[in-house]
Amino acid sequence: MTIPEADRELIVARRLRAAGCVFAEDEARLLVAAADAGTRPAAGTRPAAGTRPVAGTRPEADADAPDADALELMVADRVAGRPLEQILGWAEFAGRRIVVEPGVFVPRRRTELVLGQASAALVDDAAPVDEGDGPATRSPAVLELCCGAAAVATVLAAEHPGLDLWATDLDPAAVHCARRNLDGRGTVVRGDLFDGLPPSLRGRFRVIAANAPYVPTGAISSLPPEARLHESSLALDGGADGLDLHRRIAAEVGEWLAPGGTLVLETSERQAPDTQEALVAAGLRARVVRDDEIDGTVVVAVAR
Repeated sequence: MTIPEADRELIVARRLRAAGCVFAEDEARLLVAAADAGTRPAAGTRPAAGTRPVAGTRPEADADAPDADALELMVADRVAGRPLEQILGWAEFAGRRIVVEPGVFVPRRRTELVLGQASAALVDDAAPVDEGDGPATRSPAVLELCCGAAAVATVLAAEHPGLDLWATDLDPAAVHCARRNLDGRGTVVRGDLFDGLPPSLRGRFRVIAANAPYVPTGAISSLPPEARLHESSLALDGGADGLDLHRRIAAEVGEWLAPGGTLVLETSERQAPDTQEALVAAGLRARVVRDDEIDGTVVVAVAR
């Protein structure tokens, strides 16, 4: 007889807690629900060596029953340190589900500060765009730089319909994932920062949002295994002091922002003064914004 769902959740939670998962009960509920809903592991995968089946599941069950193999694979993956979001295939971000594929950087709650500041900049600068060389009114151009799964761009597309939305990333897996999330509501290109963008977009972006890598190279080894082993180093490694990409963005962003356009760049509380200094040196007006509740820090810079 199959053990009831609540008891399966309890059994899974015990395994997760023993593996060090802080929110074991919540994660167990999500994993059991995903298995019962028919989530399947990738074709050809097998449970990790040495893992034991989740009690109460029946590997011999028919195709209409909850998938015991899927649940065991998901639990084994989580115990081994894979991010929950990559296992489920989605992350919650600003109240929405964002598709997250294996190896792609998982959107963090702190990046909701980037979203909030980018959205506020769009609201504050809502006047029609008249560029003199085309229609009197154009859709505001917005870019998510180093987009990963394009969580920020995806929410902006939903909350601000009609944007001329772009996203870029160097990681091909991230580009594929971002295209799934935007689902035709924006253009995703593979490129190193601004590389790959049409030259016609220079000087047009009203808002550029970026969560560029800012972890110092020497600190990568001390990151939790969820990040260190299961997210691309392209999404983490910011160079010797973590600011290599921030300096490059500061040097190039002025060519792409519209007059009065806004850059919102995630950083850490410790690195924020140096990021701000680089942007000021590049000729932008920059200020640091901090949200202690979500441990978020951004530098908001405005083109002159």
